[in-house]
Amino acid sequence: MSIFILLLALAIWGVVHSFLASPLAKDLFRLKAGGADFYRLAYNVFAGISFLPILYLMASLPDRPIYQVSAPWSYLMLGGQAFSALMLFVAFLQTDSLSFVGLRQLIDEEKTGALVTRGLYRVVRHPLYTFGLLFIWLSPSVSQNSLTVYIGATLYTLIGAYFEERKLLRDFGEAYVEYKRKTPMIVPGFVFGRK
Repeated sequence: MSIFILLLALAIWGVVHSFLASPLAKDLFRLKAGGADFYRLAYNVFAGISFLPILYLMASLPDRPIYQVSAPWSYLMLGGQAFSALMLFVAFLQTDSLSFVGLRQLIDEEKTGALVTRGLYRVVRHPLYTFGLLFIWLSPSVSQNSLTVYIGATLYTLIGAYFEERKLLRDFGEAYVEYKRKTPMIVPGFVFGRK
């Protein structure tokens, strides 16, 4: 039953999160806000707060262990998580960080930024997804509930990457087509998603 509840909560969160990322939701928000452009900031705050109930369910629903990696391998996995967290931060800094969180839009009109293809973005097109997924899957202790959330988050990330790719193609056109041709989507050296 815990698996079903977690999957339902993740599905509801994913549908709401995806709808709120749509151009329709952005336009409706701006219309209601009288043209004010704090949508991205509000979206990010809402996404974070609305995910908290899923974390609560993960911790409070009946659960059972799936596996526990013992030392010294668990230390290696924790080191991998620390490395992933650092690379997440580096990838974040390689974007327009203020725009990403929604702060730049408070003082300037939102516009499509430059296509970032340097740094970690030279290795994969979505390093935030790469290192976010690496972080969760390197957990040395996994239970039924955490595995359910990890699988759901992975599926949502892959689906989200597909739709983000479509938006990036609209925004950057031929430049993004060329970038896709040369750079793997999420896994370095992995051909899937290059076309």
